[in-house]
Amino acid sequence: MKLAVLGGSFNPIHLGHLYLADTVLSILDFDRVLLVPAHTSPFKPETPGASPRDRLDMVLASVAASPRLGVDDLEMRRGGISYTADTLEEIIKQYRPEGKPALILGDDLAKDFAGWKRAAEIAERAELIIARRVSDPSNGRPPSFPFPCTPVRNEIMEISSAMVRDRIGRGGAWRSLVPQGARFIIEERGLYQNLNQNRNQNPNQDHNQVEEPPPEKQAGKPQTDGGPVFPSLLARVEDTARSMLKPSRFLHSRGTALLTRDLALALGMDGNAAYLAGIAHDMGKALAEGELFALAKRDGKPISRLERKKPALLHGRAAAVLLRERFGVHNGDILEAVALHTSGGAGMGILAQVLFIADKIEFSRKGVDNSLRERAAEVLAGKGDFPALFRAVLEDNVRYLRSKTMEVSEKTLRILELLKQGAPGAEKHQA
Repeated sequence: MKLAVLGGSFNPIHLGHLYLADTVLSILDFDRVLLVPAHTSPFKPETPGASPRDRLDMVLASVAASPRLGVDDLEMRRGGISYTADTLEEIIKQYRPEGKPALILGDDLAKDFAGWKRAAEIAERAELIIARRVSDPSNGRPPSFPFPCTPVRNEIMEISSAMVRDRIGRGGAWRSLVPQGARFIIEERGLYQNLNQNRNQNPNQDHNQVEEPPPEKQAGKPQTDGGPVFPSLLARVEDTARSMLKPSRFLHSRGTALLTRDLALALGMDGNAAYLAGIAHDMGKALAEGELFALAKRDGKPISRLERKKPALLHGRAAAVLLRERFGVHNGDILEAVALHTSGGAGMGILAQVLFIADKIEFSRKGVDNSLRERAAEVLAGKGDFPALFRAVLEDNVRYLRSKTMEVSEKTLRILELLKQGAPGAEKHQA
């Protein structure tokens, strides 16, 4: 996967950020841009207006149904001032990108890049992409920039976070400058209402020419078995999952959705269907035991002894029922994948296997055996053995549960037994 990184305070995220990410994806042929919100930026250490949690929530809400945009909260988890060299090192170790990752810089920051902490090391380990943030005849490359770089002749969208904060603070027009998800959070939480940023702004700066994103052409319609999964449905389900789950759990869900989609596409499957299964798989985690039992009973399958003993194991089945009843999803492969992602099951289809793998090894999950991610990378590159990857992840999961003296589901042991016998029982779903 060719990965580019766009960091910043995102206080708040605005359409210029997303436009810049889209430009890099479109022009430079990257597979994904990873947005990394800073806990405390070394360039803007005292910028007010929103907490780290607010800023992370706004970024997550702004990338719903955008599988080519990833989000990582590693700098927020690290705390304190974030330095790009440390972040880059962690991203390379965690994501294992194809070749060097790219680091996207605005030309306003690039002019001082030589003074950054370990600047030479950053330039050695990453491809530097310099995009235009200010009107400048230098074609995007700062004068006398001492490192190799790739200038991008992008159109300049003259929006800044400071501008958005100022307009909110003085009651001006701002809603067309930010993604819809961020707008909802700003309004609901009353962010930036009491700030007076006018002293930092050019009073003649007034940009009202930014268009709102076009509405979805397809409304979220009930999905029939094998029917298309529209982006509007993805957005509705993702928004619901984000509102139900804790931020750490939602980050896991989104990481799972991205990896499920990537693996599915590598296997010639429907990427949107895979993303939907991934983003919805843990919605049941937010439900009380009574709700889990009530929903699980509606899928028509018996509740096992272990599920009665540990009701949390029903969260996949509950999420599948929510998808069907609340969002009209009737695609059998999607519902099966969500329902079986915890324990697996004999005869589980390829999408269910993909989601099971992604849930266990996605990039934000800690303590994952690196060899499993290496095998997954081979599958993503079209060179790996997918059945062997599934078996390896399943065996690793069983070893982990037993190391914690936790009971292993009979469903999990049954599919493992079938795999050892060379009979995965999933051929009917292969692409």
